[in-house]
Amino acid sequence: MSESKNSKNHYNEDMDLKEVLKTQGSVEAEVVKSYLESNGISVLLRGLVVQSVHAFTADGLGRIKVFVPAKDFETAKKLLEKR
Repeated sequence: MSESKNSKNHYNEDMDLKEVLKTQGSVEAEVVKSYLESNGISVLLRGLVVQSVHAFTADGLGRIKVFVPAKDFETAKKLLEKR
């Protein structure tokens, strides 16, 4: 096999990700993701899926963390400061 199984996976274990933002819910996270991706930055969202049951945030349960590659962290931060 000439390519490893993970080389085709956009988010593999070797990618160094940094948290660039915490949002208060999936709608805001999707808007941020779309904005960053439209500027050429890959995004990974991570959070609990509580908001699918309850449409509110209690004690941070609805928070979504937005991760970007470490190499794009500074650019992403600057883009988000402009929004």
